[in-house]
Amino acid sequence: MNCGACGAENRAGSRFCDNCGAGLATTCPSCGEPNRADARFCSTCGHALAADAAAPARIESSAPTAEAERRLVTVLFTDLVGFTTIAEDRDPEAVRELLSTYFNTATRIVEVHGGIVEKFIGDAVMAVWGTPIAHEDDAERAVRAGLELVDAVKALHPDLQARAGVLTGEAAVTLNATNQGMVAGDLVNTAARLQGVAEAGTVLVGEATRRAAERAVVFEPLGDHSLKGKTAPVPAWRAVRVVANRGGEGRADSLEPPFVGREGELRELKDVLHAVGRDRRVRLVSITGPAGLARAASSGSSRSTSMVSPRTSIGTAAARRRTARGSHSGRSARWFDAAAA
Repeated sequence: MNCGACGAENRAGSRFCDNCGAGLATTCPSCGEPNRADARFCSTCGHALAADAAAPARIESSAPTAEAERRLVTVLFTDLVGFTTIAEDRDPEAVRELLSTYFNTATRIVEVHGGIVEKFIGDAVMAVWGTPIAHEDDAERAVRAGLELVDAVKALHPDLQARAGVLTGEAAVTLNATNQGMVAGDLVNTAARLQGVAEAGTVLVGEATRRAAERAVVFEPLGDHSLKGKTAPVPAWRAVRVVANRGGEGRADSLEPPFVGREGELRELKDVLHAVGRDRRVRLVSITGPAGLARAASSGSSRSTSMVSPRTSIGTAAARRRTARGSHSGRSARWFDAAAA
């Protein structure tokens, strides 16, 4: 047996080195068997011998544990109409580029309205509100997103349209889900079926969604619909247009006239508004035209259809003063300002 301190050879069974006096063996406190003086674990039973020796640390997974619970959520299903015909004669790379633009647009709109894209299925998009963060106006947010997304698809291709279905109700939600669906239940299937019976360019909603969003959105009853796999007919309403800020704030008591013939300009106004919330920078939009062209209605419509972010506000006192001064010269100025709620 060689000494670990000085290297001198000692006879078998020695407990101390006869050259330097260093200990040669350590007795295991668990089984009593002798071990080398520098041994950290007993060679017979594996018990820790050194003071700094510890059992191997068990590696803990850093991934959060998935938890399932029931939640009140709103599900939005959006599908493209006419995409198969368009893709038939187009180059695959052009088709991929069109789909990527559509998915990016859908993701941006959903996130601006406080939702989360749950999955892409072919050319369909499923988004959900109410998880992992819930808002009191999740149903209204989903309807706003559906209307805006259906409108935005028209700008992607002249022959392309979208249709959407929105339902609100209880569903099984898996928090911190990975490689699996976050929301499951009959609500998801019914929302997909409701989207399937919607006409191109329209957004259909269920009764609970309509009740939750009717203060800010105008709906048109469409009667009961027989959906595939459902034993009872499902009542549906078509979301026509947004007529107020979130929660119905600013809605006029008089008849709300529709906004006709300026969809492209209104889309540009909403894009500017969303850019303000995203970039945290003030923007100024000027609406020019002769008297009687409804410049105030254009700016007012942008306010009612785009109040979707709690950090974004439109129509400050400065904006109202500038609008009043500019209207006499055929120009209406509207400041888009981002302010902390």
